[in-house]
Amino acid sequence: MTLITLGINHNTAPVSIRERLVFPTEKLVSSLQELIHLPTVGEAAILSTCNRTELYCNLEKGNPQAIIDWIAAYHQLNTNEFSQYLYTHNNVETTRHMFRVACGLDSMVLGEPQILGQMKTAWQTANDAGTLGKHLGKLFQHTFSAAKKVRTDTAIGSSPVSVAFAAVRLAHQIFGDLSEQTALLIGAGETIELTARHLSEHGIGRIIVANRTYDKAHKLAAQFGGYGLALSELPQHLPEADIIVSSTASQLPILGKGRIESALKARKHKPIFMVDLAVPRDIEPEVSQLNDVYLYTVDDLKNSVEENLNSRREAAKQAEEIIDTQVEYFMGWLRSQGAITTICDYRESAEQLRDEALAKALQSLRNGQPAEETLDFLAHTLTNKLIHTPSTQIRQAGINERHDLVAAARELFKLKGNK
Repeated sequence: MTLITLGINHNTAPVSIRERLVFPTEKLVSSLQELIHLPTVGEAAILSTCNRTELYCNLEKGNPQAIIDWIAAYHQLNTNEFSQYLYTHNNVETTRHMFRVACGLDSMVLGEPQILGQMKTAWQTANDAGTLGKHLGKLFQHTFSAAKKVRTDTAIGSSPVSVAFAAVRLAHQIFGDLSEQTALLIGAGETIELTARHLSEHGIGRIIVANRTYDKAHKLAAQFGGYGLALSELPQHLPEADIIVSSTASQLPILGKGRIESALKARKHKPIFMVDLAVPRDIEPEVSQLNDVYLYTVDDLKNSVEENLNSRREAAKQAEEIIDTQVEYFMGWLRSQGAITTICDYRESAEQLRDEALAKALQSLRNGQPAEETLDFLAHTLTNKLIHTPSTQIRQAGINERHDLVAAARELFKLKGNK
């Protein structure tokens, strides 16, 4: 039995390769059921995200080549098109790798929490597909426990490390509950989309997206239950905004001091929190001179992000120490499974000897033998039967000068002294 990880990620493969090895969510169950039918695979789970595709398997025999061939056939590729990007981990390396992935230590953004939810989804899908067994199922559960301990005992995920997340965290600090606030996002690129996602996760009341192209604004806003605007409509909607985040490719400012003054007047000077993530800037610097405006630039947030990254790096060192301990716990459990069959066989043998001795004792009672003599017979007979085979084997070990077996027997039976 070998627990293996076979995969690619953002560190080993470009997006042009990663996108060709993605397993679509709607096909994961059927993919797992195909995988589990390979003769060498006893258990299986698949984690497939934009940054990584990993197969976790319990191999009953052989090597992972059959799985690599299956991946190639499934995606209609030649193995030489992706094999150079693959990594493989076995047993203890697999355990450590899964723990590190779940804790965000192997992520593009150090300590990001989303990957843990994605791993839980991978586990649930495999569980529903019936492709998890005792060993891989236990490894997933221990992975989740290790990740929880790292999140609880370190600051790995406590500080924002993207400017979008930092902006939203700052808004939350200023307003507290965001459920009554309206956010106006200017632009429709990746940064604005990430900002919208974080705002949505923090319970923002309403999202408005303004963009030069209305269709892009509408499409992005619709994902979060908001509505889109063309940039030309921006002035009349500014008074609605409690939070403004801008990130466009414009070479000239989009918002000037006069326009914000008008918005503040219409709002009766209710404060506006503004974040300019664009370079060149979308918001004129003079806007910061206005009362009731809190304006931050990308540089303000980048300093915060760098400090937070340093904090996460320190936390990552602590996380690695926790993972070392958790890996050893799981490997101890895994090693113990090899002894279970022996324990069961020994117990079954002892129970058989017990039943034989008990049957004779009961027969003696039915024949009128006194109870005290019958109990003495039972104890004597059972003791002799239980120690006969071990005694014979230890004696033979002594004859053959197998001192290691004799020493093991003393340890096994907890025998003291040097008799």
